[in-house]
Amino acid sequence: MSSTASIEAMGDLRDDADWRPSNHAAGDLLVADDSLVTDHFVEVCGARLHYQLAGIGQPLLLLHGLVGSGRNWRQNIGFLSRHASVYAIDLLNMGDSQRVPDLDASLEATADRIAATMDALGLRVADIAAHSHGGAVALMFAARHPERVRKLILFAPANPFCDAGRHLLRFYNTRTGAWFARRISVLPRLLHAAALGRMYGDPTRVAEGTLETYTDGIGIPGTIEHVLRIVAGWYDDMHALRAELAKLAAKPTLFIWGDRDRAVTLHSGEQLQRMMPKSRLMVLPGVGHLPFEEQPETCNAAMLEWLMGPA
Repeated sequence: MSSTASIEAMGDLRDDADWRPSNHAAGDLLVADDSLVTDHFVEVCGARLHYQLAGIGQPLLLLHGLVGSGRNWRQNIGFLSRHASVYAIDLLNMGDSQRVPDLDASLEATADRIAATMDALGLRVADIAAHSHGGAVALMFAARHPERVRKLILFAPANPFCDAGRHLLRFYNTRTGAWFARRISVLPRLLHAAALGRMYGDPTRVAEGTLETYTDGIGIPGTIEHVLRIVAGWYDDMHALRAELAKLAAKPTLFIWGDRDRAVTLHSGEQLQRMMPKSRLMVLPGVGHLPFEEQPETCNAAMLEWLMGPA
């Protein structure tokens, strides 16, 4: 979609051990029924935060990207809930969570709100799976609160080694760019659908209902203003994250990347993976920026294997 393509842009495994998810029975790879997923609200930092919950077991938090919501994980949460207590979070000012005017949009503040969210949910430690900008939030959270993160699974996380979106970031930091961003929600659906398709390696894989998980929230007053604050602080955030990466050397992390990712380059993922000796990089051929949506069965199997493997 235009908001995803423009603002977010702002296999094989590659690491020291040849790791692959082991073969599972065909039934295990299917996207599980999500009929047991329930919606909840919890107060975090004085605001109402929405999340979806399913399953029983080791807590797993799912963090969405820049203009998404917890519903982006709808093809994953049911399967993962067989093995974990899954919390698909709508970050404040996104999804169905409350819009808070002038909320601090920095990576550090957003990461600290994840800690506050875990406190509100009564979670001492959790695994975290996250995508794109949410992946950068997860990295910052793990650096600032390492004792609260067991394992990370990061799908094409925004990172300091990627400059693919520099022209768009520059544009959205202009008066004209901000004016355009505030009108993204009223663009024709066809344009949103075309832009979403560009986020896929194969646009025919876009599942019915996917577009709405990105577009439903962007028209809510306060959403785009928050995104613009993130964009305004992007380079400061990436600089701050770069300074924290050394703290993540011992954190077990699985990176999953599509080799056709136009928003966050695979090359940047390779550089990031080298900074974290306990990480592994899984590359999905022919897949774009949304691997967990484009190839949910493959990603579900990989996530489960990683979560259930040794620390």
